[in-house]
Amino acid sequence: MAKRSKLVQWWQARTGEEETPFDSDSSAFILSVVVHVAILVALGLLPMLTDDSDEVLMLTTTKVDVEEITEPTPPEEIHFSEQEMAEVGANSDLGTQMALSEAPVISDISEIPNPEDPSDREVAEVLLNNQVVQATGLHFNENLAVRGAVGTGTTGASGAVDRITHEILLSLEERRTLVVWLFDQSGSLSRQREKIHDRFDKIYEELGILEAAENEAFQGKEPLLTQVMAFGKSISKMMKAPTSNLEEIKEAVKAIPQDDTGVELTFEAVVRAVNGHAEYRRPDAEGDPKRNVMVIVVSDEAGEDQANVDLAVKTCQRLAVPVYVIGVPAPFGRQETLVKWVDPDPMYDQTPQWGRVNQGPESVMAERVKLRFIGSRDEDTPIDSGFGPWALTRLCYETGGIYFAVHPNRNVNNSVSAKEVTAYSSHLQEFFDPTIMRDYRPDYVTYREYQRRLQASKMRTALVQAAQMSWSTPMKDPRTRFVKRDEAGFSNDLSESQKQAAQLEPQLEQLVQLLLLGEVDRESEKSQRWQAGYDLALGRVLATKVRTETYNAMLAVAKRGLKLDDPKSNTFTLIPADSVTVGSQYKKNAEKAKALLEGVIKDHEGTPWAYLAKKELSTPIGWEWKESYTDLSPPRTGAGNGGNPPPARNDAANMIKKPPPKRRPPKL
Repeated sequence: MAKRSKLVQWWQARTGEEETPFDSDSSAFILSVVVHVAILVALGLLPMLTDDSDEVLMLTTTKVDVEEITEPTPPEEIHFSEQEMAEVGANSDLGTQMALSEAPVISDISEIPNPEDPSDREVAEVLLNNQVVQATGLHFNENLAVRGAVGTGTTGASGAVDRITHEILLSLEERRTLVVWLFDQSGSLSRQREKIHDRFDKIYEELGILEAAENEAFQGKEPLLTQVMAFGKSISKMMKAPTSNLEEIKEAVKAIPQDDTGVELTFEAVVRAVNGHAEYRRPDAEGDPKRNVMVIVVSDEAGEDQANVDLAVKTCQRLAVPVYVIGVPAPFGRQETLVKWVDPDPMYDQTPQWGRVNQGPESVMAERVKLRFIGSRDEDTPIDSGFGPWALTRLCYETGGIYFAVHPNRNVNNSVSAKEVTAYSSHLQEFFDPTIMRDYRPDYVTYREYQRRLQASKMRTALVQAAQMSWSTPMKDPRTRFVKRDEAGFSNDLSESQKQAAQLEPQLEQLVQLLLLGEVDRESEKSQRWQAGYDLALGRVLATKVRTETYNAMLAVAKRGLKLDDPKSNTFTLIPADSVTVGSQYKKNAEKAKALLEGVIKDHEGTPWAYLAKKELSTPIGWEWKESYTDLSPPRTGAGNGGNPPPARNDAANMIKKPPPKRRPPKL
């Protein structure tokens, strides 16, 4: 500023002019403000000068007639009950917690009240499979092909039929439907056929309710058609063509002949039923199939042609035909069960007889090492697996159907004795909670895929191979009581008993070494089913091996002489004991066996594996000697009755009525 002031003074002195307000910095500032204001005013006026549009925005509305608004009528609902009663629902061990993916119980008689106001109904939780394989084919049916339940338990065929009736109604909501019933012709299924025959009235009664309610599904002609077929060693149609005539259907079921050959071509019958009615799945002019088709198999066996399951699955998936099975529960880890047979003719002996029937196993191959419990025959009594026979259950699972495991004595709370078994039913001593068994589902895959999974795991391979070679009966009835009459005889008795143990030891050692090969993959195994199966197998085989070897060792010690607490003792009895006193190598295996079995009980409570582990541990693994005295004096001889002659026989009183004749049961 000082420099600029000097320049101004110099200019004034030279020109002689006075200083004005515009001669300072203020002049530049004022000029800048004026220019910017002018520019802003010009920009603001520009749109007004250029926009000459005369467009007008018009809003129009449509008048709505709201004179009457009606609420939609809620759909008609159908509730199933075997008896005419006001209350309907599910009277079962699990109540409303029925889960289609495993084995809940469906009762024949329902006791859950029907809510009067549908709007107030609570939404029930339905537990489904973790993984559902959907059927594929002509116009995939969402109502039918998304279920794939693998073991819905029921105490009677009537309850299963009621549930299937509901499935038929769901199918009819989509389009007209054909139901093909396939009945097993075996004699053991005669009463089941009678119950289902009597239940057909209930099916059509439910359909009549919908028809009377003018349901859309009944707008077409004959919405529901039915075909009845029978299979055994041969396969035949009981009606020339499908019909909607109820009396004709019931007559066809009643006319099914009994087949005593014991052969059931179940899967061939399914293939024929589907292919024989494929015309109903062909598309019409609009591109939709003429009808939905459902196949319902009624059988109490696994089927002799299980190798055809892949063909049956592909056939049903190709045409989107779901398969439902009213069957039986499979025994755990075994193929055969014993079925109680009572002669249906009262003129013959009504004493129950037992026949062997192929109803298992629940897996592709046996996954359970089978050993007899020491001193017990309980191993011969099967227990429930929680699932149906593998091939039939897989057929339901992969086609979107349901497998109904029917057993009248189903009880998850108590054991079932042979006397309690209903006629024409198998003896399964134990049943298990279906909500627990849900996590132990078998592998429902093709044979090739199952083999691939085995080869990928040394543990699984070892278990299956051990199961295949294990149908031995170690220590079936070992002799445990030895009376010492003289040294030679006592030593000879001990040596003879040792032979049985010596013959079994190599077999058990082979099983142990085979199972130990699978330990490397045990920690990486994710399936609870395979974990439980392997741990139980290794634990039981080790326990049996220790019992057999220590039995042999205890007899060898006795041959060298026993220390007596009482010099008069002449009887020596081996009793189970928790301690192993004959060798440290046996103690190590005994401890490992006990740890494995206790782990199965802890980690898999409420399953068949835990049940068998408890049963194995109920008898201690070791042995100990118990001494006692036996009077070896010969019994006195002489006539009874005080030396008097025996009383005269009363032949009239001893005469009994001649029993009715007895017939052998047919091949079941």
